[in-house]
Amino acid sequence: MAQGGAQMDPLKFSCSICLDPLKDPVTVPCGHSYCSNCINGHWDEEQNKGIYSCPQCRKEFMQRPDLEINFMLAELVEDLKKTGLQAAAADLCSAGPEDVACDVCSGRKLKAVKSCLVCVASYCEEHLQGHYEAAPLKKHQLVEPSKKLQEKICSLLDEVKKIFCRTDQQCICYLCTMDQHRGHETVPAAAERSQKQKELEGSRLNIQQRIQEREKDVKLLQQQMFAINVSADEAVEHSEESFTQMIRLLQKRSLEVKRQLRSQQQTAVGGLKELEEKLQQEIAELKRKDVQLEQLAHTEDHTEFLHSYTSVSALSEPTHSCSIQTAPLRYFEDVAAVVSESREKFQDFLRENEEEMLLLQPQPESRADFLQYSQQITLDPNSVNRELKLSDGDRKVTCTEEDQPYSDHPDRFTEYRQVLSRESLTGRSYWEVERRRGVFVAVTYKNISRAGREKECVFGGDDKSWALDCVSDTFSFYHNNIQTPVSGPWSSRVGVYLDHRAGILSFYSVSETMTLLLRVQTSFTQPLHAGVYVCPGSSAEFLKPE
Repeated sequence: MAQGGAQMDPLKFSCSICLDPLKDPVTVPCGHSYCSNCINGHWDEEQNKGIYSCPQCRKEFMQRPDLEINFMLAELVEDLKKTGLQAAAADLCSAGPEDVACDVCSGRKLKAVKSCLVCVASYCEEHLQGHYEAAPLKKHQLVEPSKKLQEKICSLLDEVKKIFCRTDQQCICYLCTMDQHRGHETVPAAAERSQKQKELEGSRLNIQQRIQEREKDVKLLQQQMFAINVSADEAVEHSEESFTQMIRLLQKRSLEVKRQLRSQQQTAVGGLKELEEKLQQEIAELKRKDVQLEQLAHTEDHTEFLHSYTSVSALSEPTHSCSIQTAPLRYFEDVAAVVSESREKFQDFLRENEEEMLLLQPQPESRADFLQYSQQITLDPNSVNRELKLSDGDRKVTCTEEDQPYSDHPDRFTEYRQVLSRESLTGRSYWEVERRRGVFVAVTYKNISRAGREKECVFGGDDKSWALDCVSDTFSFYHNNIQTPVSGPWSSRVGVYLDHRAGILSFYSVSETMTLLLRVQTSFTQPLHAGVYVCPGSSAEFLKPE
């Protein structure tokens, strides 16, 4: 029955109410079958209606039918369950593409549970029993299933590889020791494994130590990142608070100055208004006296004239007006000057603060970082030596055999084949020089000596200039007439990075990558100019890196 059940459709043995395989199947009078609990539950719900129906064919019954167990259907369902479990078990035991298959199974191959290094074969649970029961097979070495068993067989002599050739560092069979590997240093594979096992343990110990070290480094990095984040947050908070307080202080001071100015204005204007009123009163009185005197002057009666003259001609004391200024009115210019001076001091403070903040910015590392400070350098015709010729918009200089018709100028280098840039360099700058043959790439203060052949006139010969000697395939650095050898890859292009505020000057060999040749840390006291010394038959072009 189990075999026949395996060919049946499981859906035909499912309950149409719960859709699961039939459990305790019972049959209603119309012939349909259901789980006993399902049909009883269905009819319990219909009990109030007084009519009972079949869920499938809808046939109605006036009385609740008696249910009989369908024993044949119950057996078929049980057989179906068993065959289903057997099929599932077979599927679980069958070897898939990723599994090692039993070498003995015919038809559907089951998964191997062990591989035998002596038999060079893999076995499922059933076919492995002989290795547990037969005395000769019990001595065979069983290992976890392996797909690489054939690699353990010598392809030439068809023997198991149990020997290790230290000369050729490979596993061989015992017959190979008498043929291809005769005279080689050989040991049993187990002995070599034992030695290699010790080396492996040492390697693992080393790896574990390195893991611990790296984990410790990671922890330190995480602590540093946390400290940086905390410090930055605290600095931002403190800065915001400080600037807020400064703004409040400035606003408060502005209100106080405004209040004082208005108070002084009110006091000054009040006093002047009071004086103005007195003067207006005096003017009115004088005008009245003038009318009276005019009338008296026209009086014909001499007696009346003389009688009235004394009282009419008498004048009151004039109003004191010495406080009236005739010079240009400059009442509050001093206050404005003080405020302007305070503003300039505050601007200086902000400028110094900005410079300090710039010093905190990280120095560039990648070429993309340097390109942020890329600058085009042009050469100054007033400084160029007459044996040098400028071209390409004063960006290229070439040493010539004939003197160039340059006019006299106090900035011109008279003896050394040198030239300076027009641009003065402060802050951060980066530029590149493409050279042909021998040149010195330099930076210098503008007040470097120009006339004569003294060492103070050549780049690197004094304390005002710094120069990288690129004349040969090796480099040298000169400052204050001191030579320092510089190692690095040769290239036709030299990069120069300057951070004037931080006092950093760096030279790079530029090809497909940038290689640091030399970094100078000093303190620059003046703006710098780029410069170049050009040997006979050589040229240099200043490029703006892109």
